Amino acid sequence: MPDTTLPVVGGAEIEIAAGQTYDNIDPADGSVLGRVARSGPAEVELAVRAAAGAQPGWAETPPEQRADTLTRLADLVDRDREQLARTESQDTGKPLSQARADATVAARYFRYYGRVIEAAYGHSIPLGPDLHAYTRHEPYGVVGSVVAWNYPLQLASRSMAAAAATGNCVVLKPADETPRTAVALAMLATEAGLPDGVVNVVPGLGAEAGAALTAHPEVAHLGFVGSTETGRAVARAAADRVVPAVLELGGKSAHVVFPDADLDAAAAAITRSILQNAGQTCSAGSRLVVHSSVRAELVAAIAERFRSTTLGRGLDDPDLGPLVSTRQQDRVRGFVEGARTGELVVGGTAPDDRPEGGAFWLPTLIDGVDPAEPIAQEEVFGPVLVTTPFQDEEEALALANGTAYGLIAALWTQDLTRAHRLAAALEAGQVFVNTFGAGGGVELPFGGVKASGYGREKGIEALSAFTQTKTVVVRLG
Repeated sequence: MPDTTLPVVGGAEIEIAAGQTYDNIDPADGSVLGRVARSGPAEVELAVRAAAGAQPGWAETPPEQRADTLTRLADLVDRDREQLARTESQDTGKPLSQARADATVAARYFRYYGRVIEAAYGHSIPLGPDLHAYTRHEPYGVVGSVVAWNYPLQLASRSMAAAAATGNCVVLKPADETPRTAVALAMLATEAGLPDGVVNVVPGLGAEAGAALTAHPEVAHLGFVGSTETGRAVARAAADRVVPAVLELGGKSAHVVFPDADLDAAAAAITRSILQNAGQTCSAGSRLVVHSSVRAELVAAIAERFRSTTLGRGLDDPDLGPLVSTRQQDRVRGFVEGARTGELVVGGTAPDDRPEGGAFWLPTLIDGVDPAEPIAQEEVFGPVLVTTPFQDEEEALALANGTAYGLIAALWTQDLTRAHRLAAALEAGQVFVNTFGAGGGVELPFGGVKASGYGREKGIEALSAFTQTKTVVVRLG
């Protein structure tokens, strides 16, 4: 099937039944980029079988050899960085420079976990002179991973790298809209020398391939990145089979800006955090909680930056590309047009000068939104920033914590005593002070609290997420 994105199972692409495909749409103009295989239970079964067959041998492979193989894979991702980035830009609509950064980070995941796995070890527990007690960190076996469409290359890499480094084998279901770079990674894994079956990718629709994967009885661990609603379904599937799950779900992250903040630095970071990837980032800083004394100045500075933002198709590398689909564009429109409070400062609509099939949305700033409004409570997933003023620290903390989510937050203040005090009180998995990183670096454990999910990916903690501890006690003599 030419121009069709196929499943990769056991180190090779496999054919599917004729006609079981759907269109892969370019969000910049609505044109068809190609076809995508609709993997279903049969393809998932083949992938799980391949992973289960490869896993015992891969788990017994010395960490040094696993490390060398993952490092070779990192080198291949670097080699193909430009093509991976262009594919990512086409599929998601994100600016090419952002897609290139994603490809660089993807390679970093394989290199990072390839290096740290050699330093992983168990512990000896002192029980007495006649007892030797120690722990082992053992892989789960077959890991099922379902990832979102906003950072498909990064998300696939961080799941594959940490899981494979710890001796698991992976069956990954990429998002419906953005499957191509995950398939490319699986083929590069084969080229790097990973044994057939260590990395498998089953593109398709969530209700078909995703549901089959999360329900499969031989999948021993589930990982999911996406909406809170779908995350609940994945959690139920894991609970039904009593297997662990790591869920990285939605966010409604707040920038909390105090009067003593560096407003220029804050304005620049706040702008980047909501316009990056067209605001389609679970950790986007989509709420501005700002002290009333600096509110007008900061809002004006951000509005000026929004107005100067360039829009265009991702491959032309503008500041802001399209949303991933016209369906997502309609979702953003619904939130903005449904806002009942606040002043629309800039944006608020789709641009007039874009292709009819393009899913573009202007950078949007709404000032003075009631914090109880849906647009201030729910994840919009678009380039939309809402602001709410506060008078004192207690009110600021209540506003920042006043949603169902708890992924990340940022504090802008020169008072480091205040910063440490509030960092402890904020309900978030990551807190940034006088800076902001949408999820931070490869080394930083990432995940949320409340409706933002549970478990941690990235950093050393991911090694614990993908292994189970066994305790061994031996009586000596």
